[in-house]
Amino acid sequence: MNMEIVFALALFAFVTSVTPGPNNLMLLASGANFGLRRSVPHMLGISMGQAAMTLIVGLGLAGLLTAFPAAATALKAACLAYLLWLAWRIANAAAPDAPGAGRPMGFLAAALFQWVNPKSWAMALTAVTAYAPGEGPAAMLAVAVVFAAVNLPSVSLWAAAGLGIRRWLAGPRRLRAFNGAMAVLLVASTLPVVL
Repeated sequence: MNMEIVFALALFAFVTSVTPGPNNLMLLASGANFGLRRSVPHMLGISMGQAAMTLIVGLGLAGLLTAFPAAATALKAACLAYLLWLAWRIANAAAPDAPGAGRPMGFLAAALFQWVNPKSWAMALTAVTAYAPGEGPAAMLAVAVVFAAVNLPSVSLWAAAGLGIRRWLAGPRRLRAFNGAMAVLLVASTLPVVL
């Protein structure tokens, strides 16, 4: 993989990682509700999960989904159902210091979330088909490493932004409105997949 391709891939990874989507909206909410330090496992899970997904898609999963369209449709339905459930949880989240309040998403849950995140699928499929078409395992590994290296600082910005507005959200009504808005935006982020 030459440096021009690596640069183009890094730019693609940055743009797709830093723009709004389910991961970033959940990190914004996590930063606001739990702080930056407690959101680190969530951020690492997103980056490592996206890299692993991209590698696995590049090593052959994309071909299987093309060969079995019913599996792709079932996967899309599962993705949408899970995102709707997450939106409901975000909308009904209690204040972080309230008794019985939730906890931030952990590393494994965030890594596994990539498999039901429509934006993550689009990122992985585009990366392997546009930047390493027909390449071998070494090129797929390089694509995954570039994604992880660019994704982590990009998604961290969203958790930091959530932390930045945390003080403003100290009032229960503002926090409830914020969490409701994040839930609506999370559902809205699924519209391109549905349509």
